[in-house]
Amino acid sequence: MELPLGRVIEQVSKEKQIDRDVVIEAVESAMVQAARKMLGAERQIEAQYNQDIGEVELFEIKRVVDEVIDPLSEITLDTARKSYDEEAEVGDEFLAKLPRSDFGRIGAQAAKQAIIQKVRDAEREIIYNEFKDRKGEIFSGIVQRFERKNIIVNLGRTDAILPEREQIPRERYRQGDRIRAYIYDVDLTAKGPQIILSRTHPNLLIELFRQEVPEIYEGIVEVKAAVREPGGRAKIAVVSHDRDVDPVGACVGMRGTRVQAVVQELRGEKIDIIHWTADPAEFVCRALAPAKVAKIILDEDEHSMEVIVPDDQLSLAIGKKGQNVTLASRLTGWRLDVRGESEADEEVRQSRASLTGIPAVSDVTAELLMQHGFKSAEEVAQSSVETLAEVEGIDAGRAQAIVDAAIPHVEELKKLEAEAAARAEAEAAQALAEGLALEGDGAADDDGAVIDTPAESTDVVAEEKPPVEAEGEKA
Repeated sequence: MELPLGRVIEQVSKEKQIDRDVVIEAVESAMVQAARKMLGAERQIEAQYNQDIGEVELFEIKRVVDEVIDPLSEITLDTARKSYDEEAEVGDEFLAKLPRSDFGRIGAQAAKQAIIQKVRDAEREIIYNEFKDRKGEIFSGIVQRFERKNIIVNLGRTDAILPEREQIPRERYRQGDRIRAYIYDVDLTAKGPQIILSRTHPNLLIELFRQEVPEIYEGIVEVKAAVREPGGRAKIAVVSHDRDVDPVGACVGMRGTRVQAVVQELRGEKIDIIHWTADPAEFVCRALAPAKVAKIILDEDEHSMEVIVPDDQLSLAIGKKGQNVTLASRLTGWRLDVRGESEADEEVRQSRASLTGIPAVSDVTAELLMQHGFKSAEEVAQSSVETLAEVEGIDAGRAQAIVDAAIPHVEELKKLEAEAAARAEAEAAQALAEGLALEGDGAADDDGAVIDTPAESTDVVAEEKPPVEAEGEKA
């Protein structure tokens, strides 16, 4: 026994969590499409759900005219006044109810299919709107299946995809495992809402701390930035808006309980919590922790910093495969060049020697040029007088004299270097020729082959003896 249409509408609305009016609208639209398919696309048909009888009634629009040309859409004035309204006038429109027998079994089946499709579309749109508003949150689901290294996660009402590129390296899941991931993107496609999850996004780290640290959730502690090398290391910069609250201590928690909860969720990913500061140099020093920084040379034009660290701290500052300095650079937004003190001192010595080699440059002027970023005489020669005049302590006249002295000095250096390179090349060629001559110095056999003649032979040579005359023979 078929259920009444009213009960079906209520049941679909409850099960699919779709508003009742949306379901009714879908039913009416489906009936109109099916009726036009059966009776003709040119027919002006409308549908209205009658809640009293629990049915959808179909009507056709009729226009009042003086002379009927199209009986399907037009009626005379007399017919309109008798059937619909006694005060009808030419040009009025009325809804004429269509008998259900005109619809037929095929039309009812078509309407059913259309209703199913409309309800499915409405359900997809509702799911899309729900998850669209939850974009940027952490959601928990069950691993459903695997498709080409992508993980399909069941979120309850719908499925989401965790692409391979958004998975933490060396992290493995099995079917039925519970997984927590960051809703990275939500898109409405022809097949329904597509929800993309991520386990590698930096915002996953921020949201995990927001859940574990009440001070972040309440806004007392603010997360300024976060960067990750998924599965390896992460850095997060925090600042407190209450001077009585230590932002780093709040994130670490009592005996490290809060940060350890985040580390466990990220499968052992190491996390550096950094106290953010507005001073870029100080922020870089903190971001390179646990390494200690000896000196920083800042270049605002290039938005870069040269970081000098003690030699025993160099490997720690760079990190495994450059991980620490890379994360620090991404966290601070500055390009970082990390070097040891001995290397930096050697470069300073070479730069000072190169600059003081210019006849017009004294030790003091060389220091001024080095502080302004000049590292060699060649850079000074290629620079303009205006650029040199910007150096504090060097006026335009002095700058002109330095450039005039630097250009011939550099040319002379290049000439000397070329001559030295030519001499070295000639000496190498001569040594090679002498070596080949020594290899060819030997005796030749009758066929012209060279035979080595060692100075001392270890072979035993029999001594020559005079011939012995045989007995019975005399001269």
